[in-house]
Order: sequence, then C-alpha cells, then structure tokens
Amino acid sequence: MTALEFDAQHLWHPYTNVLNPGPMHLITEAEGVWLTREDGTRMIDAMSSWWCAAHGHRNPAITAAMQAQLQQMPHVMFGGLTHNPAIELGRTLVDLLPDGLDRIFYSDSGSVAIEVALKMAVQYQMALGNTGRTQFATIRGGYHGDTWKAMSVCDPVNGMHGLFSGALSIQHFLPRPPISFDQDWTDDSSLNGLDALEKLLESKADQIAALILEPVVQGAGGMYFYHPQWLKYAQELCKVHDVLLIFDEIATGFGRTGELFAMQHAGVVPDIVCLGKALTGGHITLSATVATETVARRIGESEAGVLMHGPTYMANPLACAAALASLNLLSVRDWRTEVHSIAEQMKQELAPARDLPGVADVRVLGAIGVIEMEQWVDPSIAHALAPETGVWLRPFARNIYCMPPYIISADELSRVTAAMVSLVRGMS
Repeated sequence: MTALEFDAQHLWHPYTNVLNPGPMHLITEAEGVWLTREDGTRMIDAMSSWWCAAHGHRNPAITAAMQAQLQQMPHVMFGGLTHNPAIELGRTLVDLLPDGLDRIFYSDSGSVAIEVALKMAVQYQMALGNTGRTQFATIRGGYHGDTWKAMSVCDPVNGMHGLFSGALSIQHFLPRPPISFDQDWTDDSSLNGLDALEKLLESKADQIAALILEPVVQGAGGMYFYHPQWLKYAQELCKVHDVLLIFDEIATGFGRTGELFAMQHAGVVPDIVCLGKALTGGHITLSATVATETVARRIGESEAGVLMHGPTYMANPLACAAALASLNLLSVRDWRTEVHSIAEQMKQELAPARDLPGVADVRVLGAIGVIEMEQWVDPSIAHALAPETGVWLRPFARNIYCMPPYIISADELSRVTAAMVSLVRGMS
C-alpha cells in the first residue's frame, strides 16, 4: 500500500469527505514559498498554509531558534513554572500591541485562544456580579474556530457549523457591517448597520458578556473587508452598556492587512485580543489571548481568583522560541513595504477577472487577494490543477483567494494571480 493509498483509507483531512477525498498531494519538502511533491514537482503555497507562513516555510532564523531551544528544553509545564522564551515573547508582544493590552495567556491554537477569551469575558462579568451575562454578540459572516464554544459565535446560517446549530449555545447575531472598506462612511446608523447593535444592547445587555468579531477582515466567513469606522462606534456602544469587546486577530495579526494589527486601521483597542497563525511564522502552533489589566485584575479579585483554563502545552518553550524569532523578523524586515507591493500588484493583475462571467467581486486588502464568484467553487478543481499551474490554491465557498507569504517575489506572485484568473476562466 502506497503512502497516498494509506492516507485515503485511514487519515481524516479537514473539511474532506472520507469517502471521496478528491485530489491529494504528498508533500515531501517545504522551503520559502514552495511546496515540493513526492514526484519532484513544485507548487507555490499561495495560502501561506492557511495564512500562517508569513515569512515562508523553513525560515532559517526561525528554524535555528527552534533547534537551539530543542537542545535546551522542548517543553515544561507552565503551572508553577516559567521560562525565558515565554517571558521574552511576552515582552515583545506587550511592546508590539497597542497600549493597554498587557496580560497574556498562552495556548496552543487559535480556536482555543477564542475559548479562553470567552471564558475571560464571562468570569469578568461574574466578578462584577453580572451573573446573567453569559451570552455573546457577534456579526454574521464571522468565523472563530472549530471548538465548541467558538463554533457558537460563527455564522449559524452561511458558516461552516450550521449542522450543529441545534446543539450550540444560542448567541446574538447582528447584520454584517454593510459599508465595505473602500466605501465612504456615513454616521447614519440605519445605513452603517450600528442601529442593530444599539437596539440589541439596549434590550439585552444584561445577558451579554462581550461582543466578539474579526476587526475589518472577516476571514473564513467570506473574505469580506468592512469599514474600520464601524469598530469605533461599536466600542462606544459596548462601553456604555458595560459589554466587553473581543477582537479575533488570529488571521489578521502581524501585518496581513497592511497594518501590524487590523485594529490599527480603526485606532481601536479592545478589552481582549486573540492572536495565532503567523505568530510563529507558521513553523509550530501557538496562540495568545491578551487582555487589559482591568479584565485580568477583576478576575483575580473575584471569588474564583483564577482564570479556569490551563492547556497542557501552554507557553510551550519551543513554540515561544519560534514566535520570538518570527516577531524579530518583522522588526528587522520592511514587511510593510512588502505587503504594500503585494497589494498593488494583486490589484493590477486580478483586475481582469472583474469582466469575466460568473465573477461577483474582486477585492484586495494588504496581502489578501479575493475573486468572489456568483456560485459555489469546487476546491477539488483547483487542487487537481495545482501541479500544472505550479500554484497551490484552496478556494472555499464562493471565493478564490490567496494569502501569500510576504517574501514572495513579483514573478512568483504573477504566477499566483495568473492561476487564480485561469481558474475563473476554466469555470466559465
């Protein structure tokens, strides 16, 4: 039995039918922007391996840091113990994040970071005596992960988890902010969508612990870019009603949108922010939930006194070392110029897709390029074409999109955009 045959018979891949898994590629090596298949053919990883490999694969600085840490201490429990990689990473994150976000809880995946944030919000409200505030508000089109509570704040109709809607906690879903990133803002709440949030908080704030959302960019919920001004007014409403504001920056953090954090497009600092994906440059899993001192202190002064969460691999030293090296790369490289150049090139090279049949929209923000189709896109078509085009794309829903590593060259990016437009032409 070959490796791929065993894989098809025994391994379960994400969002894949085990009875009909579709085309599968056996990858034997990854370096820079390139993935190498078992037959030696190569494909550009236009997805940054689900948006995390911002510096490319097998970055020498990150792998060297991991190798050094591996020789010293791969792992040690974080309960009652600490270590320099966690401390130094904490220093770096506090310096990078907007002022006020300075209490860091490490965990081992983005979805768990969301779970931690939701727990923080509920414990904070309970510490204030608001024992009825156990629910959450969010906006439609959002995606926050695949673990149980995180699924409950994902879009219940058009999201990935509608199947479980009857088993999940019922949350409060608001219309998606209707004004897109590049449109002119209006303060008319009936047009900017804030009237729905205002009405919800006026009537049910006593049930709501926090408003959670992806700032500016909705990722797996549809690659929608909405106006940053919405966040400013949403924060004001949350403060009036003593509702915490949680930002999910797992996909958008560390430069992907053209700002270091997407919240900086709006100049808004939430009560809690969740980080992951590019935190380690895609070399090993790690996430962080970062809260204000106010949130952390209130929980600390409560009857419980402790945040009721403790992952086994919390603050894994190997992952912290990788994250430190990844964030150092952001400090020494001109990532902002890299992302701006990627954006300008994608705007130019994806523009022809606007005139093709079946295309609903073409949009670019930072190092995110999207061709939205009018109909659902079968990802297996792109998977099958990847060896021929030399570009690895994984469309979802109606979106053919890319999030390339920041180190991609202009020629390599042209190959990516050409593959995206070619895929559209092939669907016509």
